Amino acid sequence: MKRSSSKSKECSLNAEDGYVRMFLRGRPVTMHLPDQQRESYSLDPKVALPNRKLKLQWVYGYRGRDCRSNLYLLPTGEIVYFNASVVVLYNTEEQQQRHYLGHNDDVKCLSVHPDMVTIATGQMAGNSKDGKLLAPHVRVWDSVSLNTLHVIGMGVFDRAVTCVAFSKSNGGAFLCAVDDANDHILSVWNWQKEKQLADVKCSNDSVLGAMFHPMDANLIVTCGKSHINFWTVEGNTLSKRQGLFEKHEKPKYVLCVAFAQNGDTITGDSSGNIYVWAKGGNRISQVVSGAHEGGIFSLCVLKDGTMVSGGGKDRKVALWDHDYRKQAEMEVGELFGPIRALAEGKPGELFVGTTKNAIIRAAFPDTLTPVVQGHTDELWGLDVHPSMEQFATCSQDKQVHLWDTNSHQPLWSKSIDDPGRSVGFHPSGAVLAVGTMTGRWLVLDTDTRDLVSMHTDGNEIISNIRYSPDGNFLAVGSHDNFVYIYAVTENGRKYSRVGKCTGHSSFVTHLDWSTDSQYLMTNSGDYEILFWEASSGKHVTNMDTVRNLEWASSTCTLAFNTFGIWPDGADGTDINAVCRSNDGSLLASADDFGKVHLFSFPCSQPRAPSHEYGGHSSHVTNVAFLHDDSHLISTGGKDTSILQWVVA
Repeated sequence: MKRSSSKSKECSLNAEDGYVRMFLRGRPVTMHLPDQQRESYSLDPKVALPNRKLKLQWVYGYRGRDCRSNLYLLPTGEIVYFNASVVVLYNTEEQQQRHYLGHNDDVKCLSVHPDMVTIATGQMAGNSKDGKLLAPHVRVWDSVSLNTLHVIGMGVFDRAVTCVAFSKSNGGAFLCAVDDANDHILSVWNWQKEKQLADVKCSNDSVLGAMFHPMDANLIVTCGKSHINFWTVEGNTLSKRQGLFEKHEKPKYVLCVAFAQNGDTITGDSSGNIYVWAKGGNRISQVVSGAHEGGIFSLCVLKDGTMVSGGGKDRKVALWDHDYRKQAEMEVGELFGPIRALAEGKPGELFVGTTKNAIIRAAFPDTLTPVVQGHTDELWGLDVHPSMEQFATCSQDKQVHLWDTNSHQPLWSKSIDDPGRSVGFHPSGAVLAVGTMTGRWLVLDTDTRDLVSMHTDGNEIISNIRYSPDGNFLAVGSHDNFVYIYAVTENGRKYSRVGKCTGHSSFVTHLDWSTDSQYLMTNSGDYEILFWEASSGKHVTNMDTVRNLEWASSTCTLAFNTFGIWPDGADGTDINAVCRSNDGSLLASADDFGKVHLFSFPCSQPRAPSHEYGGHSSHVTNVAFLHDDSHLISTGGKDTSILQWVVA
């Protein structure tokens, strides 16, 4: 009988033949031990937690693509906004960020209390890794201490909280919220007592804004698809008066609401009109028709009583005097996109949030300085520069960015023709290879961002693109189940195909090079681990050839040195990426539940313990240590965010 020296749940060791076998969703995954560990290895020892930790240092990007009224200046000189599940407080003068990390999934709305210290943020429903639903709710917190003061509406809201606002006139004692249920329930709360005062079905159609009137704590204005409603709070009931458009054009959407200093309500709509509704009434008293070409996404009344408006289609910011006459306008460049949110900055300054997830510091007549930039579509591609404090990302938004980790700004951005999926630096740092969703891959010069070379392999996603450590080969892993191997000459400027690795029965997910640049290890969507001869693409079936190899990187989620990252009962899609630190002591992983984990390396005991960090929402797609291990970079998929962590 064969001797099996030890067994743990879902894991077994065959010491005689020198392999460990684990199961993912009932599928066996076999990993071969290096010879020097065959005698001593056991599945039983407990692994220590890593002695280093991560601290979130920087959040790249801003959620402007589908959220509104989410950018404000605080008296501390910080702008407050959100991205993924992090609320960011960013001092643009001192180039410092602080982060509120109380949420466990995407933040969708934000309101600042009249005291300018207390903040309310609402989030959507999420999923925990044990399949439980994380309820949508509102968190009220202190922007100085970052302490959570109150959690409101746990178990009350449906799907997501999409609007939240403090009352203004009664010392900010009330909070209203709108959820994303079919009826878009508007609720009013005494937030300090965490007690609901009233709720009402707001509208079958989408509700885009809800605000208390600044002079009347019992009046709430909501707007959205073809409506503006004025709600009066009386005890525990809310009674509605609809805004009457009468002889005026009824817009498809009322997109935003603001209040003039005299108490009039001002709305901007999808037809580009500004309507003024006289204080206390539900009728239009003044019209600025065609204020913008296309929709008006934001209105902001400034401290001096003048107003700025932000256009969607025309990307213009317009300044209006007290009588709604246009005084000035400036246009935001196409790179940054339509205007989503406007906030008053220091005297003479504005902050402009855009639908392409940028925040710009602006001043009339024409000063526009980007302070935050980010991707706008699903983000998977990440690699770090081999010797500098830089990293590259590419996303399905067809943008490639080269980022500087010190200034937190892109050194350059490049538009490409196809949605991006993977990116890899040449060991010299001179060029960058970018894999797309269409089978096309290209090589860019990292100094000039010029296109150096372009190739197509298959017509499916290039999930992985990675140079060999000596820089003489490039491996291109595709969703067509193949890995294409190219010989690289002239410091990354010339490419000729030398092999094609054929043998996977599912799409290629991850690949690593051996340190001598002779061999490749690959993982696939059906949990296979295969090995290849680099120069020919030949499948290596004799495990004795590869079991003692040293690997230049550890990005394969299935390998002897990384398999401890898998939790009990995991599905193979629960972990999207893994990366070893350059000093070989740490392993980071990116999971499908918004978490970055930090393990000790090697991670070759089942279910190794880890430090766990939130900040992303749902799936975290990639992780990479900077060349000097000082920082870890992580990317979020649908949340399009990039987080930079200090390794301490």
